Formats: sequence, C-alpha cells, structure tokens
Amino acid sequence: MIKFLLRKLATTLPLLVVVPFLVFAMIELVPGDPAAILAGENADPAQIEAVRDKLNLGSPLIVRYGNWLLSAVQGDLGTSFTSGSTVIGLLGRSLGATLSLVALALLIAVVIGVALAVAAAARPHGLLDRFVSAASALAIAMPTFWLGLLLVSLLAIQIPLFPSFGYVPPGEGIGPWLAHLFLPALALSVLPAAELVMQLRSSLLNAMTTDYVLNARAKGLSSLSVMFKHGMKNALVPVVTVFGFRVAEILGGTVAIEFIFNISGLGRLALDAVQARDIPVVLGFVLFTTLVVVVVNFLVDLSYGFLSPKVRA
Repeated sequence: MIKFLLRKLATTLPLLVVVPFLVFAMIELVPGDPAAILAGENADPAQIEAVRDKLNLGSPLIVRYGNWLLSAVQGDLGTSFTSGSTVIGLLGRSLGATLSLVALALLIAVVIGVALAVAAAARPHGLLDRFVSAASALAIAMPTFWLGLLLVSLLAIQIPLFPSFGYVPPGEGIGPWLAHLFLPALALSVLPAAELVMQLRSSLLNAMTTDYVLNARAKGLSSLSVMFKHGMKNALVPVVTVFGFRVAEILGGTVAIEFIFNISGLGRLALDAVQARDIPVVLGFVLFTTLVVVVVNFLVDLSYGFLSPKVRA
C-alpha cells in the first residue's frame, strides 16, 4: 500500500505544476495588454507602464510563473490585480456556494443514475430499458448551459416554483438554501446522471451473466436481490472510474451555471478573473480545481481495493 501511495503521489504531483503553467501560458496568448486593461480605458502610457512595473508584468513568462509557484508552495497565492484582496481570501469566500452546488448535483446524479440504471437492467431490452437508454442519450447531447436556461424559463418564470437566481447560505435556513440550489444543481446533474445510467446499466448486464450470479439465481433469489448483493459491487468498478472524471466535469460546468443563476461561487469568480485578465485569481482557481481532481482520482483508485478482491490481491 505504501508503494502504491508513493507511486500515485509521484505521478500526480507534477500535474499541480504543469496544469497551472499551461493556463498561465494560454492567458499570455489572449489578445490585449493586461497592464492597459488594469489601468483603465482613459489611462495614458505612463500610467500603463506604472501598472506594468508594479505588477512585474514586464518580466519573462517563465520568471513570473516561477515566482508565483515559489510563493504558492509557501501558501501564498498572491493578490488579485483588480480587487487587491488575497487570492486565498477570494477563494474562501466563494468556496461555500460552489461546494454546496457540486455536492447537491452529485447527490442528484447518483440517486437518479443508480435508480434508472437498476430499473433498466432489471428488464433488459424491455420498454423501460429502451426509454431510459434513449432519454440518457438525449440528456448527454444537451448542453448544460442550455438546460439551465430552460429550467429557469419553465420552473422559475413560467411556473415560479423555485428562485431564478442567487444563493442563500445554509445558515439562513435549509429550505431557502435548497430552493436556491435545486435548479442549478439539477442542470449540472443531468449529464453525469445520464452517463452513470449508461455505464452502470452496461456493467450490471455484464455482471449478471457471470457464474457466481447464475449460481445465486439458481438458489431462488429474486433478480433485484441478486443484482444488489452480488452484481452491484463488481459492476461499480468501471462506473467509479468514469464517475471520478465527472467530478471535474461538474466543476467545469459551474462556470456557466453560476453565471446563469447569478451565484457568487468559484465558477463566477474564475469567469470574472478571465475577463479582467486577473492572472493570480485564475491560477488560484486552476490550482484548486486541479487539486480537487487529483484527490478525487486518488480516492477512486483506493476504492478499487474495496470493490474488487482481485485489485486487493
């Protein structure tokens, strides 16, 4: 186990260096002068040059990235070019809304995905199975931002069941908190739920043809009992792998969803930072999301030992 942990650490730590650098380099390719943008529309050349010197924007890219990386290792992600606040403070203030949104979206995706996959796999090639497969394929084809706009139009404007925008912290009441999060979380959950349905259905159908499952059926156990007690655990191995990637997908989807629903979370913070060429905030967001993806993938690898005895061996 220790060798496994060290091996995973050796392969994942470079991502925390390489991914922010690639984003840093891509920001440099965006047309426009960051110093001119930050100085304002009516700034003269002297003011623009003063901003460039103050923020050290005249240094080579690799030097500026090296200085940022050295500070990041020491726990300092820098200061926002536009607001003057620390990046860690900005991330901390925006973290609660995004974590709530992602957690609720994952919960909805798991509940819907597992329920529909089990229902479809219980009667393969039946009417329900065909309907679930077709609906899942349609859901995968729908853009998340379009689905968010559709939900706002239907369930917040035409039928005002939920608020159309904003975020209420859980400290102000669980009811208002859930009401404000439900529509954006539902929009975020549809794609991973559809992918979970298709992956889990296929894995369950394969697991139900194995010898140990056929033996359990021969003992007279019901189909659902056999599916949950004997088929589900092995069927989850490929599903967990795919679902680990969906966490990154949901985090990426928060950028558009938080903009549509006017939620002041990490996605909205990142979007505003990109538009303002606020490089420290963008790098802080990228580093945080990369760290989350690395941790999730690490937990996914650890889960294999629980789900499959072959992996433990």
